[in-house]
Amino acid sequence: MGKIVAICNQKGGTGKTTSAVNICSFLAVANKKILLVDIDPQGNATSGLGIDTTGLTISVYNAILEQVDIEGAILNTAVPNLALIPSHLDLTGAEVELVGVMGREFRLKKALDQIRHKFDLIVIDCPPSLGLLTINALTAADSIIIPIQCEYYALVGLSLLARTMNLVKDHLNPALEIEGVLLTMADYRTNLTNEVIEEARTYFKQKVYKTVIPRNIKLTEAPGFGKPIVLYDRKSIGAQKYLDLCKEIMGPQAIDEQIIEEILSSTKLQEQSTGISKLNLEKKIESPEQTAVE
Repeated sequence: MGKIVAICNQKGGTGKTTSAVNICSFLAVANKKILLVDIDPQGNATSGLGIDTTGLTISVYNAILEQVDIEGAILNTAVPNLALIPSHLDLTGAEVELVGVMGREFRLKKALDQIRHKFDLIVIDCPPSLGLLTINALTAADSIIIPIQCEYYALVGLSLLARTMNLVKDHLNPALEIEGVLLTMADYRTNLTNEVIEEARTYFKQKVYKTVIPRNIKLTEAPGFGKPIVLYDRKSIGAQKYLDLCKEIMGPQAIDEQIIEEILSSTKLQEQSTGISKLNLEKKIESPEQTAVE
C-alpha cells in the first residue's frame, strides 16, 4: 500500500509546489509509481506539469464533493509513471460547500484510500493556508514534509502549523507524523541563509533533510514551460539537489540513476513539448494593432 505524504506550509512562497512537482517527477523516472494530488485552487502543480486547468471538466474538486469516482479524476502526464489528480479554480468554493457536511475532514482520505494500493507514493500539494482543504490533506496523509524558505521570518508561523498538526493527530489522524523538514531557496552568499539553516536544525533536529535546495534560475523557469526540472534541465544544480533529496526520502538504494537516464533517453522526454507555451504569454499580450483599434 502506497504511502501518502502531504507537502504543507501555510506560509506562501516556500517552494512547496516546486518541491511537490520535482520530488514526484524524479521518483517517477526512477521507476516508482507516483500520484500527485493538487489541492491548491491556484493549480500551480497542475500547470507545472503542462496541464491547462481552464480546460478541465473533472478535477480533485469533483472527487472531494463525491461527484465522480476518484479514478475518473486521474490524468497521465508527460512524465512516465507519474499520474496527477489536477486542481481547478472551482476548488475555492469547496470549503463553503462542505461546511455543513458530516465527516467533511475525511473526504480526501476516503477517496485516496480507494486507490493508494496502486501507487508507491502519493504526494499532496497543499494550499498556503490551514483551512479545510489542508485539514483534509493532513487527515489523509501518513506524514508531512514542511518546506522552509531560507529567509527572514521563515520559522514564523510554524508554531501555528505545529498546533494544527497536533489537533489533527488528537482528533482525526493519530498516526500523522513529520516526514521531514526541507530547506529551500538557499542563497549561501548571505549570512541569513546559514542562520536560518542553523536555527531550523536546532529546532527540528534530525527531521531536517541534509539536502538544501538552492535558489536556481532553472527551477524558476521550468514551470513556465510546463515541465519539471528533470525534463527542463536535468544537469542543473536544482535538478541535482532534488535528486539528492529523493535519495534521502526513499533511501539511496531505491534510486538508480542509470534507470533514470534510460527512461529519459528512451522516451525522448527532454525534447517533447508538454503542450503549454511559456506562460502562454503570446495569448495574453495583445498586439499593438489590436490595442490601437480598441
